[in-house]
Amino acid sequence: MSVARQVVVEADGGSRGNPGPAGYGAVVIDPATGEPLAEAAEYIGVATNNVAEYRGLIAGLTAAKALFPDAGDALRVHVRMDSKLVVEQMSGRWKIKHPDMKPLAARAAAILPPSSVTYEWIPRAQNKHADRLANEAMDAGRDGRQWEASASTAALDAPSARTPSATLPPVQGPPGDQAAGAARARAALATARGAAAPEGLFPMPGAAETPEAGVAAETPEAGGEPTDAHPAPQQPAGTPQTGWGSAPDLGAPATLVLLRHGETALTPEKRFSGSGGTDPELSAVGRGQAERAAEHFATLGTVQEIVSSPLRRCRETAAAVAARLGLDVRIDEGLRETDFGAWEGLTFGEVRERYGDDLTAWLASPDTAPTGGGESFAEVAERVAAARDRLVARYAGRTVLLVTHVTPIKTLVRLALGAPPEALFRMELSAASVSTVAYYGDGNASVRLLNDTSHLR
Repeated sequence: MSVARQVVVEADGGSRGNPGPAGYGAVVIDPATGEPLAEAAEYIGVATNNVAEYRGLIAGLTAAKALFPDAGDALRVHVRMDSKLVVEQMSGRWKIKHPDMKPLAARAAAILPPSSVTYEWIPRAQNKHADRLANEAMDAGRDGRQWEASASTAALDAPSARTPSATLPPVQGPPGDQAAGAARARAALATARGAAAPEGLFPMPGAAETPEAGVAAETPEAGGEPTDAHPAPQQPAGTPQTGWGSAPDLGAPATLVLLRHGETALTPEKRFSGSGGTDPELSAVGRGQAERAAEHFATLGTVQEIVSSPLRRCRETAAAVAARLGLDVRIDEGLRETDFGAWEGLTFGEVRERYGDDLTAWLASPDTAPTGGGESFAEVAERVAAARDRLVARYAGRTVLLVTHVTPIKTLVRLALGAPPEALFRMELSAASVSTVAYYGDGNASVRLLNDTSHLR
């Protein structure tokens, strides 16, 4: 009879360019002592972040199985990753649509029996060991060589004593999912009072059979909706909590500072200007706004990273800020503006005159796309939510400036508030304005600022 074994796998992957030079890292950890049992890392050439993250998972599961080849079904592996995409897809809550992800998820699911593996999302700050391994692999690839375990210093970044993974319940649902965040907060508060958490709310590694991992069914792409709606949170036993005096310390949130780009020639004329048009540059007014925004953030001194939409007006705005702060700019395709199809370059009145019925339908339903094959607001929301999840996972505990557009910013605010799609039409967002949303480790989001233009005056 096989002896029961439990290990923790922490895995990560990265791409410098997305796609770009990529690598992964994984470490197998003894949950009792926190000591690393095995490390794996590899430079994999040009790939996306998601591919690298899946490769890290595969390497970690393979290493865990190799450590205990005779354990069989008695081996229990608890995977911890800062990739919301991989965790949700392998847990069976999100569908896998991307053709590059399907075979990788299938490989990961086939390494161990599905009932032997549980998954947990963790902030990037808690995944330092695997993150360091992935970066060592990418550094090695940059230098024309492969990663070597004998030269690794990743373990030096790992804490000397890790908290056993069983005490760290998995985040359920995407960042900003209020039902899941509230359920976790209530259970944590109940635990602080000595009350028991609701049975089954936070599964322990190996304590119960988990949903079949990954790929038995078409499993929502990053930012998609879970396959099952979250049940209504159960009330914990004990006296109802009054106030937040015993609330757990959730740590520093991932803070997304949302800067709309400066004006272009189309902005004051209120013309549709999305990702399917002429990609205009900043006007003289817009360049001045970008410089004032740069001065503002330099004075604050809080921005640690900059991520921009690929469109020219955002890249120019981001470059002005980056030059003042001495930071690089990362491009994320998920932050681009809506494709407005045939409406690009037209005013609202011109669209009403030429495409009246289409406009009426578009205003009435988030699932309706603009004339000529543009994007619906529902499609944009899925894309933006995927970008949000990537960024929140990557920049946990950090303050990140996102230079983007009207629709992505309004969408991030709407999702954080749990507001309906029609809320997009009830927000004002000026050129070069600043809004802020913070995302906490329990899955909750907090809108801190909307459409601030004080730095432009």
